[in-house]
Amino acid sequence: MSPIPISYATVNDAVDHFFLARGLQQLFRPLECRNMIPKERYILLNLDPALYKIKVKNVPISKNEDYLEMEDLRLNLTIGSCDPRKMEWSLSLSASRLRDRDILSKSDPMVVVYSKKRDGTLEELGRTEVIMNSLDPTWIKKITVAYHFEIVQPLIFHVYDVDTKYYNLPVEMLKLNDAEFLGEGSCVLSEIVTKQGQSLTLGLHNRNGNRGLKNLGKLTVHAEETVASRNAIEVKFRCSRLENKDLFSKSDPFLRISRIVENGGSVPICKTEVVDNNLNPIWRPLCLTMQQFVSKDNPLIIECFDFNSSGNHELIGNLQKSVADLEKLHEKKSGANFILPSSARHGHGKVLKGQLFVDHFSEKQLYSFIYYVSSGFELNFMVAVDFTASNGHPRDPDSLHYIDPSGRFNAYQQAIMEVGEVIQFYDSDRHFPAWGFGGVTNGAISHCFNLNGRASGLEVEGVQGIMAAYASALNHVGLAGPTLFGPVINNAAEIAGQSLSCNSRKYFVLLIITDGVLTDLQETKDALVRASDLPLSILIVGVGGADFKQMEILDADNGCRLESSTGRVATRDIVQFVPMREVLAGGQTSVAQALLEELPGQFLTYMRNRDITPGAGTVAQTSASYASIY
Repeated sequence: MSPIPISYATVNDAVDHFFLARGLQQLFRPLECRNMIPKERYILLNLDPALYKIKVKNVPISKNEDYLEMEDLRLNLTIGSCDPRKMEWSLSLSASRLRDRDILSKSDPMVVVYSKKRDGTLEELGRTEVIMNSLDPTWIKKITVAYHFEIVQPLIFHVYDVDTKYYNLPVEMLKLNDAEFLGEGSCVLSEIVTKQGQSLTLGLHNRNGNRGLKNLGKLTVHAEETVASRNAIEVKFRCSRLENKDLFSKSDPFLRISRIVENGGSVPICKTEVVDNNLNPIWRPLCLTMQQFVSKDNPLIIECFDFNSSGNHELIGNLQKSVADLEKLHEKKSGANFILPSSARHGHGKVLKGQLFVDHFSEKQLYSFIYYVSSGFELNFMVAVDFTASNGHPRDPDSLHYIDPSGRFNAYQQAIMEVGEVIQFYDSDRHFPAWGFGGVTNGAISHCFNLNGRASGLEVEGVQGIMAAYASALNHVGLAGPTLFGPVINNAAEIAGQSLSCNSRKYFVLLIITDGVLTDLQETKDALVRASDLPLSILIVGVGGADFKQMEILDADNGCRLESSTGRVATRDIVQFVPMREVLAGGQTSVAQALLEELPGQFLTYMRNRDITPGAGTVAQTSASYASIY
């Protein structure tokens, strides 16, 4: 391994800052090599620092040691676990006897978890999903907390009842002022992780410790150490002859899988989608990581429910199998009968005719986003800017395109700089395709023209090149309309498709900045559905005060994938939309943070669906769909 002097690696400082600012490990780990002449620092590449702690030191030559050779020196390389004082824990939450705030039904609870800082302010760590009509909910979504041995880490848990009309919104978008407060619990993280079984039950009370109302319910927090393992299984379930629980139609079954923990309880780890009106359902493949199932011999509880919109899902039956048992069912092509538990405390339950089958079982390796990037995969940045007339004339100070002589960025410049400065470090040549749309060039309206004004050669150099091309275009491009996304998306998809045919290790990111309402909504949907098979993600920033409801349709955060005019469903979600006014009003640190939060997940979904591994030289043409993973 050749050493790389730190002077050549400083370009990665911004990348490291991006990850560290989000509580993640830095991408490149500087190593201090002592007693070297000359004394220099080095960067160790192609090893995931999230998995290993590295120590390098001079040692005497010995035949009994394994060595890493750098230049003419023999250096001992020790690979161990991460610093035990700084590890991540996953929190599972459940509650009992919550207050009922609904009149005609039960509360629809959600938990928001905060860390309390030294100055008393609260920092949100995450939110669970909403459980419908339940006063004794068990949430599936886990909250990840970084544990630091050397400091006290107070945690605050707020439980809310979410109004029915907000069901279709992602929980991150819910305004807590619109939800009813059900209770608060608090503890110190070390109280949970040092307790036997790592479970702690908290009494809920009013805000700020006010205990005026009693019996607000209990909240149980169960902590598990996050284990960095790439081992996973992909399994596809089907059932036959399920019992019908509906009167005028057939059951709408889904599976929920839980892991049995040390204290005898169970923790939900994943669930399938709902299959409507079917007693012989076939579900999309599930991907379970070793972190979820722990070991192949660990018992799992598989429950089959009939979905009800009221939230009162009716149990059809359950069974207990380990991952090893599921593998045997697949090999033998046999089924396992569900059991309906007895109401009696020590009853054996009724064996049902309904059976569970495993149609597919395979073991695989799951790699992190950082591991792909450190192995040579690149993110290629592309930009498209809206030149429609609704932006206002660039010389008008109220225009969204106004260039302030003081140097203050307009909304377009801000989005380009914030996103570009992050992504540029993942692109080796930093030559970025840049387009405009909805403007007049050469006497005609164009819905996709080169931002640099050239007839050929659409790329500009670096983020500053995009900024310069944008400022120049404002002087010679007329503003027109309407707002069409289809041509720009198709051009980006063509570039991604050409790269795919060349078996390139590239993933493309298109940033579209717009102020208006789409005129070609269906054409845009068609383009996005076609592009969902390609190594491409699309980030959309809405600027100005327009109604951006159409953009929210394109961003399939509600779980419903886009459908084309021919009925084809998108392979995956590739769009992230952010209205800039809401980001700024909500106190987000940057537009980039709001936009890029889903990008690593979209990248990994593409790689895993196509069985592309970090060391792969070829692309397997497969497209397995993954059900919900928590």
